[in-house]
Amino acid sequence: MNTQSTSLYHLTRPSKKSTVKAPALIMLHGYGSDENDLFSFASELPDELFIISARAPFKMEPYGNAWYAIHWDSVSGKFSDTEQASRSRDLIAKFINEVIDLYNLDPHDVTLLGFSQGTILSYAVALNYPEKVKNIIALSGYINEDLLPKNMDEIDYSKLDFYCSHGNADQVIPVDWARKSKPLLDKYNISNTYSEFPVGHGVAPQNFFEFKEWLKQRLK
Repeated sequence: MNTQSTSLYHLTRPSKKSTVKAPALIMLHGYGSDENDLFSFASELPDELFIISARAPFKMEPYGNAWYAIHWDSVSGKFSDTEQASRSRDLIAKFINEVIDLYNLDPHDVTLLGFSQGTILSYAVALNYPEKVKNIIALSGYINEDLLPKNMDEIDYSKLDFYCSHGNADQVIPVDWARKSKPLLDKYNISNTYSEFPVGHGVAPQNFFEFKEWLKQRLK
């Protein structure tokens, strides 16, 4: 099933156990990909979940989509378009409200599952809008502090729970960047777990099984 009646085009796999107030899992793909990528996981994830895989808003040529542009500069190297990233962060927060209303989902049981750039946005959405999400599966990404609120000390993060993982041979996003996530989350007493796997920029089978089990333990 797919629809374009919301801010972001997306695919869905309805819950196989409930037609009302089902827990939601929203997938956010990586740079240059689309909504079909992570959706390939859908059939293997818990039946309780209403799964939504969103397409990023910025179209790339000749194909693919991005949550924000990545620029290459001969002086400063690679850098992110923070303005576009902030817009996508806020758009995802709006999209969460839209799909909860559209599909009659449980507003207190929303999981974000991101990969790479989708993970960067998942961190940003959760840490800016902690009331909108519960669980975050952060695969092969990192926390971009430019997208975080300035008053984190004053925000209630007590309901958030993060599963973070990275490949220690990642050639796209250095593992050192990902390793900074746990200390930052710990600083604000946010529940989190961090794992590394002997792979590059991708999800190893053991990584998939680990986060699937982590998620199953957190479903009501």
